[in-house]
Amino acid sequence: MRYKLSAPATLHTTIQLPASKSISNRALILHALAQGCITPANLSDCDDTRVMIKALDGNPEHIDILAAGTAMRFLTAYLSVTPGTRVITGTERMQQRPIRILVDALRELGAQIEYAGKEGYPPLRITGTELAGEEITLAGNVSSQYISALLMIGPILRNGLKLNLTGEIISRPYINLTLQLMKEFGAEAAWSSESSITVRPGTYKDIPFTVESDWSAASYWYQMVALNCDNATNEKETVKTEVELSGLFSRSYQGDSRGAEIFTKLGVRTAHTDRGVILTKMGSPVARIKEDLVDIPDLAQTFVVTCCLMNIPFRFTGLQSLKIKETDRIQALITELHKLGYVVKSEEDSILIWDGERCEPEANPVIATYEDHRMAMAFAPAAMRMPSLLIAEPQVVSKSYPGYWKDLQQAGFEIEIEE
Repeated sequence: MRYKLSAPATLHTTIQLPASKSISNRALILHALAQGCITPANLSDCDDTRVMIKALDGNPEHIDILAAGTAMRFLTAYLSVTPGTRVITGTERMQQRPIRILVDALRELGAQIEYAGKEGYPPLRITGTELAGEEITLAGNVSSQYISALLMIGPILRNGLKLNLTGEIISRPYINLTLQLMKEFGAEAAWSSESSITVRPGTYKDIPFTVESDWSAASYWYQMVALNCDNATNEKETVKTEVELSGLFSRSYQGDSRGAEIFTKLGVRTAHTDRGVILTKMGSPVARIKEDLVDIPDLAQTFVVTCCLMNIPFRFTGLQSLKIKETDRIQALITELHKLGYVVKSEEDSILIWDGERCEPEANPVIATYEDHRMAMAFAPAAMRMPSLLIAEPQVVSKSYPGYWKDLQQAGFEIEIEE
């Protein structure tokens, strides 16, 4: 199935964003570790959160988390301290995503984990047991989800946990998000130095908790505002585009909220209200942009596609984690943007560069999504500049933003289904 997208001439809408998947999945693990009765409110309705809820409901012996990488990592740690033996698996792509670093760390703490298939990859057979806890060391450039998975079980360990991170620490905001949520649920956990985190032994509290809307999802609406052409370019002129996004906090725990700051360079103004944020066009965008996205890798596709369509040369660094996401996002971006006439290049498997080089675009490009929700959502706004854009396998957005296409239609996009 494919969607053919036609964008409206201008945007003037209010969108109720989905709840944060990152916060929802952490809150569910913390709620389970607290053995709580008060279910977190405003949980995400995405695939990743649904499989997490299903896995935690009665702790079934066989757990299929489908394509949910967050659920695989968080549940691997959770099941290691939960009585019983269970097998956790996922899609074919999930079984190709490495998990050895997390398994080795958990084994170092005493966890009983076996590979039920290929060594170093899911599926895993896990027998939960009490873990003593101790000081362990990880490279700081591993996935922050490995680090968060270990931190969240820290209070449950008999002696707590001291986690030392070596070298460059990537995605620090996601680690801080985990620590903030752990504290809200009653844990004592904090940075004890620039590269070490100490988690005291203890218990979690059963507390009422409401999940914030998702700043990652917000990025696609920022993208649409930036790409919309029917607007004033001078702040004194009347601004026609206005998008209100509900449920976002001015002081957010989410690292992806930094996306708003970067979008100011691309001509989008953010105004905070008691309901969320309002986006409008402002001034002229920068002529060239250079950013380190190591702390916000999930926004890489958003910014790469936006800058190409706005003809803004860029150099984005800190993208080493993109190779092991739902797909190899670096190669996927290069391939799909080439269809649209942009020659994007990579360096060192962690840098994406566009110097303005163009190629002949395909006459009727179809954007492949590679079973990756962010490929679909980051390329859909390109319809603002490329009429009748086609998106293949559009249903992949259910992983994090099930209502994405409905929200686009509410904003005035026309969507034709092609089988």
